[in-house]
Amino acid sequence: MSNMVAKSFPGEGKSFPWWAGNARLTNLSGRLLGAHVAHAGLIVLWAGAYTLFELSRFNPEQPMYEQGLILLPNLARLGFGVGAGGQIVDTYSYFAIGVIHLISSAFLGFGGIFHSLKGPETLEERTPFFGYRWEDADKMTTILGIHLTLLGLGAALLVAKAMYFSGLYDTTIQNVRVISNPTLNPATIFGYLFGVNGKNWIAGVDNLEDVVGGHIWVSILCIGGGFWHISTQPFPWAKRLFVWSGEAYLSYSLGALALMGFIATYFVSVNTLVYPEEFFGPALNIGFEQFPYFHRGEMLTSRVWLANAHFWLAFFLLQGHIWHALRAAGFDFRQGKVVEATREDIQPESRQVAMNPAS
Repeated sequence: MSNMVAKSFPGEGKSFPWWAGNARLTNLSGRLLGAHVAHAGLIVLWAGAYTLFELSRFNPEQPMYEQGLILLPNLARLGFGVGAGGQIVDTYSYFAIGVIHLISSAFLGFGGIFHSLKGPETLEERTPFFGYRWEDADKMTTILGIHLTLLGLGAALLVAKAMYFSGLYDTTIQNVRVISNPTLNPATIFGYLFGVNGKNWIAGVDNLEDVVGGHIWVSILCIGGGFWHISTQPFPWAKRLFVWSGEAYLSYSLGALALMGFIATYFVSVNTLVYPEEFFGPALNIGFEQFPYFHRGEMLTSRVWLANAHFWLAFFLLQGHIWHALRAAGFDFRQGKVVEATREDIQPESRQVAMNPAS
């Protein structure tokens, strides 16, 4: 492996106060694993607890979107507990899903506590497969490949639910149905991506066959890309393009989450197939005062909550992306300038990595 940049960002190596969070664990891979597992446990705990909380307040005689619910509508659109006309006929599945999440969160929480307090501080010596160095581009792209593979499997699970396990709710017939003939034609699927089909970009999809077919393509591409990144090393141009440090990876992740948040905002605002009106309320209008906002007159529906929450979460994630990207690139906010170059220049002949001079 070529010699890489020693520091991940200006100031790395200094001690951090307790409130600095995972920055304290930059070089402690075992402790950082514990933080990630515990974080996953908190997410799953919230999902389970809030599902049960919403269920305790749910009134089947009132439209779901008028009750301030955000999780039960998502379970309903997946076909759980829904009968003809979009009526909720069985809430036991919601209860079971909530309890399963609570039980799962306990195991994740235990794992997080173990790795945070009792497990090895670093993983490189005892379990090299799980160990890593931030500057090791090959290992980092392997981790990227694992994440892509897991995302692909997640998309495949939705496909399996739609095709083999009771189906999805279809607002066009107001009932749950199995999607037995998903669209696989790439011209149709990628036509949404390139603006050929419909008008609202990918949010213009108007039938579940295209939705499920799109997830099949997403699954194939993610799993294929995952295997590619696991089995290959980054090309020299990719090594030159990116900053290979912990803070840089954080900035890339925040940028990706921000992009997905903005896309989700638009999707939930205008698409009434994937987000049926029976559960989320009517489609929204986009207004602008000091900031954009998504509304339907005076109605405060589940769709309004989700659209505006996604927008603001994405907005602040984007600010975090910019902040950490600048720091990873060597910018010191206290001095207001780049104090250290962190990009790398690979010479093809010797394959040595040298620092680019700061401009």
